[in-house]
Amino acid sequence: MSKVLNRPIRVLVAKVGLDGHDRGAKVIATSLRDAGMEVIYTGLRQTPEMVVNTALQEDVDAIGISILSGAHMTVFPKIIHFMKEKQLDDVLLTGGGIIPEADRIKLAALGVGELFPPGTTMASIVDYIQNWVAQNRNF
Repeated sequence: MSKVLNRPIRVLVAKVGLDGHDRGAKVIATSLRDAGMEVIYTGLRQTPEMVVNTALQEDVDAIGISILSGAHMTVFPKIIHFMKEKQLDDVLLTGGGIIPEADRIKLAALGVGELFPPGTTMASIVDYIQNWVAQNRNF
């Protein structure tokens, strides 16, 4: 059963590690804001633990990781680990970047949500987050 929130969806957008390409993350953050979401953008060079701590402090509904460095098989499992440690079981972890399909499947098995490749429409990302939060967020 889906729920209607009485507040904007809160999304944390982050860049983890030494990946310095943040244009895509900024475009996503702006698009999510334009869709009515509250967005917290942490900027570059975050650690997985910093991302999860910020998500906890900001009481977000979703975490979006932009990753182009090829470190997705390290970054996402570490974020999942810290999310479990902090009991963020009802927070969506999603992201985007250049991630091979085989790795997407492995990450999904760990609990990572949809991972969006370059060229994905903003409407698809917004719809995914809105639907996931409506169906999964516990209040």
